[in-house]
Amino acid sequence: MNNRWIKICCAVLFLVVGFLFAVFWYRTATLPQTAGALRVPGLQHSVDVVRDAEGVPHVFAASARDAWFALGYLHAQDRLWQLEMNRRIASGRVAEILGPGALGTDRFLRTLGISRNAQQIWQRLAPDTRGVLTAYAEGINAWLLHDGAQLPPEFLLTGAPRPAPWQAVDSIAWQTMMAWDLGANWTQEILRMRLAQRLSVEQINAFLPPYPGDAPLPTRDYTSLYRSMQADVGQLVRLAQLAPPSGVDGVGSNNWVVSGQHTKSGKPLLANDPHLGLNAPALWYFAHLSAPGLDVIGATLPGLPGVVLGRNQRIAWGFTNTAPDVQDLYLERVNPANAAQYQTPDGWADFGTRQEVIRVKGQPDVTMTVRETRHGPVITGALPLLERSGVDAAKHVVAFAWTALMPDDLTIQGGIRLGSAGNWDEFITAARDFHSPQQNMVYADVDGNIGFIAPGRVPRRLPGNDLHGLAPAPGWDARYDWAGFIPFDQLPRSFNPPSGKIASANEKIVAPGYPYFLTSEWSLPYRAQRIAALLDATGRHDLDSFARIQKDVLSLAAAELLPLVRRTRPVDERSREALALLAGWRGEMLADRPEPLIFNAWMRELARRIFQDELGDALIKDYFEQRNVHAAMVNVLQDRDGQSTWCRDTRPGAAATDCAQLMSVSLGAALAGLEQQYGGNMRDWRWGRAHLARAEHRPFSRVPLLAPLFELRVPTPGDTYTVNVGRYNLSDETHPFHNRHAASLRALYDLSDLEKSRYIHSTGQSGNALSAHYRSFVQRWARAEYLPMTMQRSVVEQGSTGTLRMSP
Repeated sequence: MNNRWIKICCAVLFLVVGFLFAVFWYRTATLPQTAGALRVPGLQHSVDVVRDAEGVPHVFAASARDAWFALGYLHAQDRLWQLEMNRRIASGRVAEILGPGALGTDRFLRTLGISRNAQQIWQRLAPDTRGVLTAYAEGINAWLLHDGAQLPPEFLLTGAPRPAPWQAVDSIAWQTMMAWDLGANWTQEILRMRLAQRLSVEQINAFLPPYPGDAPLPTRDYTSLYRSMQADVGQLVRLAQLAPPSGVDGVGSNNWVVSGQHTKSGKPLLANDPHLGLNAPALWYFAHLSAPGLDVIGATLPGLPGVVLGRNQRIAWGFTNTAPDVQDLYLERVNPANAAQYQTPDGWADFGTRQEVIRVKGQPDVTMTVRETRHGPVITGALPLLERSGVDAAKHVVAFAWTALMPDDLTIQGGIRLGSAGNWDEFITAARDFHSPQQNMVYADVDGNIGFIAPGRVPRRLPGNDLHGLAPAPGWDARYDWAGFIPFDQLPRSFNPPSGKIASANEKIVAPGYPYFLTSEWSLPYRAQRIAALLDATGRHDLDSFARIQKDVLSLAAAELLPLVRRTRPVDERSREALALLAGWRGEMLADRPEPLIFNAWMRELARRIFQDELGDALIKDYFEQRNVHAAMVNVLQDRDGQSTWCRDTRPGAAATDCAQLMSVSLGAALAGLEQQYGGNMRDWRWGRAHLARAEHRPFSRVPLLAPLFELRVPTPGDTYTVNVGRYNLSDETHPFHNRHAASLRALYDLSDLEKSRYIHSTGQSGNALSAHYRSFVQRWARAEYLPMTMQRSVVEQGSTGTLRMSP
């Protein structure tokens, strides 16, 4: 008996040791070679890659071509799964590896035709840009074809095959997807179409109020048109669910620059923190490329050559999102006598058509016919046939117009050239090719100049357009067609302004009287106002004062509501205790305090109770979107628009009859929910526990057993309106305050000595969850700390983890 147990124990021990050995071997086999010598076919000369202590590669090459090649190789080494997912998303080929659950999104992206358009853009690029894209692709393929490393664990767990060779057009397609990620005002058009089923235009304008100080844009009464098209509304709602995530309100950024008159050094300082969805690994990958005619460091995007945000030896630059209205939906009337035609201002015209075949893991291929009109692809065709039934669906289809789907979008060319600019004129020349997405670019150089430009291709709308791109337009009416684009030289621009200060935070960037329409959906100005106040509060700035601004968590949005909060009557002892805590609170969204959690839970419950009876359960669930809800709620509570009737709960049995009662009832309900989740002692509640920054992994965040291994979470301060931003999704019933959009990176640049510049992004350099560099930045990012952004080889080598000599 004892011998038997001994044998069993030995067998179990053997299996455990074997398993641990296999895990250790696999981990080692999937990590990149970072030191020693390596033969890499495709290089023209030897390249040294010095990895600093944080895993950031510094590439020293004999030619720019080899530097771009090396960047492609490094992206493949460190971010191969991310590269492969980026490519498959852009080309609509995710269902090949993830199965039917991804088919809907593939259908939508095949309909848009992003990869097809990338082929046309390639034909129009300058030879030097084609050379960069080709070298970068060859670098990726050199790793794929010749490196003996095992594929990252995602390939093993999904059964995905080894990636096919990278093509230059794959990079162009991914750049278009970045434009998608930074704007989706088409969903706002769907929102208005849905609201029109229940509300008047005046009520819609109250729920989606204009920018503070602006009047609502005058529009036709579109409610009667949309109420006769319920089937079309349902199709568009389903399409918005299929489309890849993107958004106007979820995407923001901060940047600012001051001239030497406001700094201790007498030279400019520049700051930038783009706000994007948090992913694991991070969207960004830091790199330094040094070669004759090229010396640039900063944030790259796996899939793209070039430093998107960063500095060279003479200039620094940073972006925020302008979020212009560059997407329009068109209702196209189908010819009742010939379904292959649609109506134009000049009569009936044939749809353009193309066939798309989508491979689906474990299922037969899916063949779909994509139709196109003069405005763009018919996106309602992305839905399966069974979801396109109904009388209205036979009468109309919906086409999608978007500036990024034009074959002469040269944004990737402009982005590559920005990093080689040495002065303002060269920077502007590069920006001329930057078509989509429109960005607010701030600039500074070592000569002391500062500047701002918002390059991008923005449609001009005709004077008779009485929808202004706010809602789906009749495609057969020429009034709603685009009339070209705003000329580049008339886009917003500033160079060495007398104030010596420039800042943008997605707020309205044009003054009254600007002759062109950019958008009516600017982000609320709270962050911009706070940045301006903090810049004015310090006479002479340095990097540390700029770092304090990036770390700031005072919410002016909360502060605006505090006078109303403090007048609320408590309904019970618990409410009285909460109001006592809030009495001395200024609106700081600190992670280690209970007040932010109490306030935000209260405002969430209040907003729900204000609008749910008018909008209905479905609309509240789908569009409990914080910018819109907050702005509308402020207007209601302060009765700015004479809409105080919103607070009268019209549901049977509801007790609240005015806003004061609704605030009291909402506080009690919010506190009851918090007590269930966090315990009875509200002084022990912590905002950071609810406001976890959640970096999601594709696709394993949706797999409960794997999510803890691949997803990254950390407590964070802030809210949607703080400079140190942390935006959340209030419609999430389980985790409404999880921080899902935040500063994807932070960077500070000192033009008196660019070697003192600093940066950080949200995860770590590696995309391999088995690597120590997968999560090495997370805690420091949450504390708003930085890494040094040095380009001097001697300094880099002092803390280097290894030098890899890559030879032909």
